[in-house]
Amino acid sequence: MREIVLGTAGHVDHGKTSFVRALTGIETDRLKEEKKRGITIELGFAFLDLPCGHRIGIVDVPGHERFVKNMVAGVTGMDLLAFVIAADEGIMPQTKEHYEICRLLGVKQGMIIVTKKDLVEEDWLEMVEDEIRQFFVGSFLEEAPLVFVSSITGEGIDKVIEVIDGFVRQHRFQEVFGPFRLPVDRVFAMKGFGAVVTGTSISGRTSLGEELRFYPSELVAKVRGIQVHSQSVDEVEAGHRTAINMQGVDTAQVERGMVLAPPGSLQPNYMLDCELLYLGSNAKNLKHRTRIRFHVGTAEIIGRVSLLDRDELEPGRETGVQLLLEQPIAVWPGDRYVIRSYSPVTTIGGGAILGNVSPRKRKRLGEADRQYNREVFQVLRHGSPEDRALLYLRESGARGLTFDDLAIRFGLFGKHLKKIIDPPLSTRRIVVVDSTTQRYLAADIADAIRQTLVDNLTAYHRDNPLQLGLSKEELRSGLGRKVDQKVFGFCLGDLLRKEIVVQEESLVRLATHRVALKADEEKLQQEIIQWYHDKGLFTPTFKETMEHFAAYPESQVKEVIDLQLREGKLVKISESLYYSKRTIEQLIASVEEFIKKEGEIDAPGFKNLTGLTRKFSIPILEYLDRIKLTIRIGDKRILRKKA
Repeated sequence: MREIVLGTAGHVDHGKTSFVRALTGIETDRLKEEKKRGITIELGFAFLDLPCGHRIGIVDVPGHERFVKNMVAGVTGMDLLAFVIAADEGIMPQTKEHYEICRLLGVKQGMIIVTKKDLVEEDWLEMVEDEIRQFFVGSFLEEAPLVFVSSITGEGIDKVIEVIDGFVRQHRFQEVFGPFRLPVDRVFAMKGFGAVVTGTSISGRTSLGEELRFYPSELVAKVRGIQVHSQSVDEVEAGHRTAINMQGVDTAQVERGMVLAPPGSLQPNYMLDCELLYLGSNAKNLKHRTRIRFHVGTAEIIGRVSLLDRDELEPGRETGVQLLLEQPIAVWPGDRYVIRSYSPVTTIGGGAILGNVSPRKRKRLGEADRQYNREVFQVLRHGSPEDRALLYLRESGARGLTFDDLAIRFGLFGKHLKKIIDPPLSTRRIVVVDSTTQRYLAADIADAIRQTLVDNLTAYHRDNPLQLGLSKEELRSGLGRKVDQKVFGFCLGDLLRKEIVVQEESLVRLATHRVALKADEEKLQQEIIQWYHDKGLFTPTFKETMEHFAAYPESQVKEVIDLQLREGKLVKISESLYYSKRTIEQLIASVEEFIKKEGEIDAPGFKNLTGLTRKFSIPILEYLDRIKLTIRIGDKRILRKKA
């Protein structure tokens, strides 16, 4: 069953760890340095069995400002927040920063725990409560239960358990669909077992024997063992604090911030389209390309903020941005993030990831670029799933996207994604260009490719009126390398089905194209036909023909000869020898009659029959073999048997 995760937040030394110990009996400070300094540095973990029968996981996060990145990691996957404030100090700097982080990371439900009740008087508690309530006005904690506790005496702890139990009783336990994902917050070696990673699973489930990849690396390993709260299990689902023993991987290869998920379920990227809220507490505007620290899951990556529709962003304002990261990250749309200033390090904003696989660095030079960016983010924020699918496909251009590509961009898989794709497929706003790989193309992209094919053929026919058409490869190359064979074949096939173009052998032409000779070309054609007819068997070479018709442009002579070859008025024997159709037909008839009478023919016999020298006879005899009139046996040729 999906487990509820309770997380703490609050200023350093406000008693978060002591509160968790009083609540669960578990000491979450496990590092020597933590025990020595009396503050939590790394994340601590515990669990609590409730009266309702459920067990909740508890994440104790550090409060010190130097360890806020660990605090951000702890909030990821949190269902319920226990916001801790010490009664003797009230609202402090990290109180504010932790609250902002929780808000930016999308925490929706929580309770307020006022610790160290035993250190202050009752009238002081009233003032602290007023201060706290005022601080949280307008936030998700405005109406949250507030409980005063003493971790020393245990006062108030029963009330906390009652509040948590009530929350869990009302909670709808729904599995987070999709592949298993676990942001790694710790990795260590266990003697005799190898590498162990820990984290809070945030979606899907995994089981013993499954292969998982450590994103963004290429490293893949097999699940050897799973533990939840120190108990071995065969399977784990979303919401559980989990330790996984991975077979075939060394601890040196794994680091905090990686995400453990099935191969093919995520796609690492350096660019993310995000919604950014720039906190109102910031003292100055955020400038384009400001260097920042990006926190998502358990990862911290240096990057820059690209403001896509303006040069500066005022405090308290929200806009769409592209985050340009120095290292790749693997996330899903909808994941929450926080950004902190590069130096000095403070939390300055955050929000939701809208696009996890940006196709390119977004332009922002002119107003047209900025307006396009606004439209893109309007779709990413508020568009229907169908609109988002079309956006992803349009931005992928002629490459298109496979079903698996779309799944990664949506963070939806199988039947959940199919439900989104089916409507635009049925209305042909999306088309399938390759059924084997389930590759899709936006219909308007396919239309544009088809129109380009028609335009290229139109231009070719205009410039080469005597040519029948273009070869398929020449036609495809005119689209550039961005259009591969599958997409070209799909678009050409559609034009052929609609009879907009015609394919004759290897050539493609517009259905409306007809070879039409001009007056001078018609005259040249008659002269060439007569020229070859008059020469008979002693045909001129191609070079001699070009010299004879030197008064005409060379390209025009070649085009007319090509036309006569296509129309069958000339026959090509070799690269340099052409015959008139009537001459070669008469020759074939005489050779066929000779072999029927004599049984065979050789080179001397052919010379006696035709009077031709080897210059002509060898190419002609090879031509007769090619057209399968004769078959060569040694130095002789006989008639090929007809099927």
